[in-house]
Amino acid sequence: MIRLEHVSKTFSGQNEVHAVRDVSLHIAPGEIFGIIGFSGAGKSTLVRCINLLERPTQGKVFVDGLELTALGEKALRQERKKMGMIFQQFNLLMQRNCLDNICFPMEIAGVSRGRARKQAMELLELVDLPDKAGAYPAQLSGGQKQRVAIARSLASDPKVLLCDEATSALDPQSTRAILRLIQKINRETGITVVVITHEMTVVEEICHKVAILDHGEMVETGRVEDIFSNPQTDAGRRLVYPDGVALEQLPTGRVVRVAFNGNSSYEPLVASLAMDCGVKVNILGADTRSIDGKAFGTMLLGLPQDGTEAARALAYLKGQANVTVEEVRDYHG
Repeated sequence: MIRLEHVSKTFSGQNEVHAVRDVSLHIAPGEIFGIIGFSGAGKSTLVRCINLLERPTQGKVFVDGLELTALGEKALRQERKKMGMIFQQFNLLMQRNCLDNICFPMEIAGVSRGRARKQAMELLELVDLPDKAGAYPAQLSGGQKQRVAIARSLASDPKVLLCDEATSALDPQSTRAILRLIQKINRETGITVVVITHEMTVVEEICHKVAILDHGEMVETGRVEDIFSNPQTDAGRRLVYPDGVALEQLPTGRVVRVAFNGNSSYEPLVASLAMDCGVKVNILGADTRSIDGKAFGTMLLGLPQDGTEAARALAYLKGQANVTVEEVRDYHG
């Protein structure tokens, strides 16, 4: 559905800024794809390159098989109707009620008033706000405003929904509700969703695949569970394990991080290590997360000071099925 080929974006001026550097990625139809990175990583610039609100300095952008970067402005405006977009600050028209906000893009497209209002009511039903048709944005909570913004973004029946930090201004409960709504829309309509965020919890909650940006470069991409289980880059590790590991505070010389798929209990692994190898380890930390409806877990284990025992424990752990083992050395987050 979306293909970027060697896309770069440079902002010229007194100090030239390379916001996006040589990014290539493929997003399949019906996928929920996350693009994550810290502030200044180039996420928002990249998503604006997808719908060409920012025209790339270099590279090509294809959406639904059509090269957008080869189109003139008139044709591009038509193609943008196939891409809805929601923002952190909702961008609703304060002088219009919810129904009229949703009708607005249809009015611009020349849809008759009766048809636009009928479709807007259907969209309010979809986002569970049928009773707020006559309410104004000032009367709504943050989560309700974002629901109206999502309904408005769907008014043109787009094939792609771009979400630029869509939950960053919301409280945790509203965030979860909006993410569930996006999942529902994706499941029921088959729309392709691109989620821009700096929060790994958002990616874990709903995304199928993820790309990690760092200083404008795509440094890592893959299935969310693979990135979570075994991040390959420093940027990936900082996002997956934001608290890091303060080694000087741990009562051991060697620490390993164990990540595994589908288990919510760590006891069998640690117990079997003791029984099968005769090696006892310290559990220094543990966490479980739900990724795409499946349980994933991580543990920090302190290995014995004895080098032979530590090597035996490490070999045993690496031999377990569906387990990824990484020795943690100098990473402090």
